[in-house]
Amino acid sequence: MIEAAMIWNEPNNKSHWDLEIDPEWNMFAEMAMGAADAIQRVNSDVVRVLGGISPIDPLFIRNMQGKGVLDHVDAIAVHGFPLDWNLWQIDEWPAKLAEIQALTHLPVWVSEVGVSTFGADEVQEWGLERTATLLKGRAPRIQWYSLFDLPQAWGATTRHREAEGSSYYRHFYMGLIREDGTPKPALEKFARHTPELGICQWFHFEDPRLDEAVVWLKRLGVKHLRTGLSWADSFRPNALDWFDRQMEKLADFDVTLTFCFTPEHRGIAPHHTSAPLVPEEFAEFCATMIERYAGRAERRIKGAA
Repeated sequence: MIEAAMIWNEPNNKSHWDLEIDPEWNMFAEMAMGAADAIQRVNSDVVRVLGGISPIDPLFIRNMQGKGVLDHVDAIAVHGFPLDWNLWQIDEWPAKLAEIQALTHLPVWVSEVGVSTFGADEVQEWGLERTATLLKGRAPRIQWYSLFDLPQAWGATTRHREAEGSSYYRHFYMGLIREDGTPKPALEKFARHTPELGICQWFHFEDPRLDEAVVWLKRLGVKHLRTGLSWADSFRPNALDWFDRQMEKLADFDVTLTFCFTPEHRGIAPHHTSAPLVPEEFAEFCATMIERYAGRAERRIKGAA
């Protein structure tokens, strides 16, 4: 079932929102509030989550608070990768979480946390256990990123790619399962922490790993799953067929459905991080997807068209 709708992904990260176009996040705030209200009109039971922030920045949350965004959502999410990308140590996790919790009465979710095997499998093993110790019981949702390594041939969804140096290449080693399908040592340890720990797994358009992912998630005892439906992908041929198949396969999980990625022809600039030309179009996409997959009548996907 659809448990929650997340509005955008890492909006305070320059790889996911164009800060040259919108340096104060004014356009983002307008877009987010419109999307949140559209989702609520369709199904008020769906938890509306402000897209997971990375870095964890109290000033960004204060900015959103000042613009009224927090009045339109039901939860806030944060992302943290202290062993790979962040400039703080892993033991600071409780303090980082508390910084955001102190600003609002809203629940604060950890919708992405993970450790790559870029340097060694053992780093991920240790990092998983330490992360679980530090976060379990401190947040209502903790979603490990990710189940699968990103295939080398696909490329990571980031604007700056190889210019990011080793930071870019770490994207390909975040999974508990290698590209060739073999488990990493941390996989067995992860299973000891479900269902308290969920999974964040992005699926590419017509992703061939979908069926395998469902098998693994059930085997591991995962209950809470975060994934996404791309606004940009919705303009591809047969997009709804793929969306239907994906959501039908994931029907046994409590899904946080992330809406993000601007179509090139609908943004102020022609790339996925751009603010939309017409914010209402993003809101309409979010509402349409919630109606299709989480309408109040809980119609089966095949009958939702």
